[in-house]
Amino acid sequence: MNMTFERKLAIPMEVKEMYPLTGDMGKIVEQRDREIKDILAGRDDRLLLVIGPCSADREDSVIAYISRLAALREKVEDRLFIIPRIYTNKPRTTGDGYKGMLHQPDPDEKPDMFKGIVAIRELHMRALRETGFSCADEMLYPENHKYLDDLLAYVAVGARSVEDQQHRLTASGVEAPVGMKNPTSGDLSVMLNAIAAAQHGHTFIYRGWEAHSEGNPYAHAILRGYVNKHGESMPNYHYEDLLLLCDLYAARDLKNPAVIIDTNHANSGKKYLEQPRIVREVMESRRANADIRRMVKGFMIESYLEDGAQKPGEHVFGKSITDPCLGWEKTERLVLELAELAAR
Repeated sequence: MNMTFERKLAIPMEVKEMYPLTGDMGKIVEQRDREIKDILAGRDDRLLLVIGPCSADREDSVIAYISRLAALREKVEDRLFIIPRIYTNKPRTTGDGYKGMLHQPDPDEKPDMFKGIVAIRELHMRALRETGFSCADEMLYPENHKYLDDLLAYVAVGARSVEDQQHRLTASGVEAPVGMKNPTSGDLSVMLNAIAAAQHGHTFIYRGWEAHSEGNPYAHAILRGYVNKHGESMPNYHYEDLLLLCDLYAARDLKNPAVIIDTNHANSGKKYLEQPRIVREVMESRRANADIRRMVKGFMIESYLEDGAQKPGEHVFGKSITDPCLGWEKTERLVLELAELAAR
């Protein structure tokens, strides 16, 4: 076999025993979990705002960013429910490049998977302990979800993973709401099939066990744009796109029909400065149509302390080393504006 087995890693239960959640922290997670589910189910009319760096790279800068979000929360919490992005796994189209803190807890050092497991758990715990935020992460590797499942407020399944059977079945056993992105091809039926699979119970193999899931009624859609046959980015957040998704949801027997709009990736053509404009357009679509208003539950925005992106090794504090992000000043203006728009 063309593979070297370096060492056997600690199982999730062992890591949780080494880095346990306190009772108070657990209560925060449970309360936030209830609030997010109420929003997705339409029992709470606030908007969800999943916001933060494209990928978490360093604990100090991520915590500095989330601490600013915590201060901003007090100004908008009557209209917005903020879920910071702490994305500790980074999918790479070709397999090259920085793969996230799970692989490299220090981007300047070689990969170390055990240190990565500890680093991502400690980072999520620190955010919860210091700011009261349970956060979002991407389920890039389904078998790793259990290392963080007691901490997370929100789980995303990416555009390259949404067709994968193991992601769908694992999502059906996740307690937190799971957002399913449309695939890079843009085929919405793939996304809706993933939601249907996640909302039903299954029996499957997970981490060497025969596992039984109950289904996740809060699995929902994330529109992130797509790429056409010429490799060009195509958006799917426009009014007509949202009406189409409303119709597709209506044709299926799915619980809690909801969508989060990802304002970056193919929706912006990775032009990160377009994100505020996209938010404004979607909010106008919500005002124009009651069905769209009920379905659109919030936004996913890529934001960090500094505008843009840098190459690994440049060491600009709080600047993305993967996709470019909105800097803090623009982020703060956008969050305050979104709260005003949500009040209309």
